[in-house]
Amino acid sequence: MQTKRWCLQVHRSEGEKTRKRLLEEGVLDRLCRIRSDGEYLLIPVIRKIEGAVCQEFTCEQEKKDLPRFEQVGGIAIMQDDDPSGAADILASKKTYHTVLFAESAVEGPFRTKKFKVLAGRDTTATEYIEYGHHFSIDLALAYFSARLSGERQRILSLMNEGERVIDMFAGVGPFAIPLAKKASIVYAGDINPEAVILMVRNIARNRLTNVVPILSDAINLPDIIMHPADRIIMNLPLHSIPFLTAAFRMTRPGGTIHLYALVSREDEYIDTLRTFPAKNVEHRYVRSYSPDRFHVVYDIVRGDG
Repeated sequence: MQTKRWCLQVHRSEGEKTRKRLLEEGVLDRLCRIRSDGEYLLIPVIRKIEGAVCQEFTCEQEKKDLPRFEQVGGIAIMQDDDPSGAADILASKKTYHTVLFAESAVEGPFRTKKFKVLAGRDTTATEYIEYGHHFSIDLALAYFSARLSGERQRILSLMNEGERVIDMFAGVGPFAIPLAKKASIVYAGDINPEAVILMVRNIARNRLTNVVPILSDAINLPDIIMHPADRIIMNLPLHSIPFLTAAFRMTRPGGTIHLYALVSREDEYIDTLRTFPAKNVEHRYVRSYSPDRFHVVYDIVRGDG
């Protein structure tokens, strides 16, 4: 945006020195671009100071402090039901098309949330890219969080080429699809038919031939998948513990189970895990969830038992 601003005209050789001085004095106008004028530079300032002249500058609009939100593709998810803040978020970036507020927690066997549209298009669907992988997502139909992108890359870095992987709660495929890069095969199960439909679409979009989508309750996967896995993903933080017996049935001795859980302390489930044939258990903090709970992952190496 072109606008009139006060500025100092200085020789190019003095430009950086002057810019730093104005910045230290708190008078540099950082919303406007420094202009060239032959051998001179025009450095914008926020008010009239000694030696200042008025010139045209290209300036950005002053950025507002935005409410807290999570971004998933072109959707922003707010923590509060704040239509005014939603309008500010929508206007802050051209790639945002919708601002949502989650009216419920994750609920039901399909792990979905109810959303209210606060601004933008009336949709809960978006496209999302993570480390070069493309995903079609519908937040009202299948649970998805971008906050575990680092975890997905961590698991990939731990893998050896040719591993057999089972993702017990695969959703739209955010773990299964990146892990397919090193795996010989990934079995990706979910009980939610809408999630499996989206996963099938995402497998095709990423041109993968070694991810097998399975519509099933995770408790039944040991009766469907006949060969033991080198690695199991259990990303069902609120309810994963009851499925541990099934996970151990499907893991070869020496294989690894990655169990995600919401806890009040990091070692909360250690005693429970010791009742299973676990050779080694390590836990690590993933992220904060609420003031008194946080997300951890237990990396469990299966023993011979």
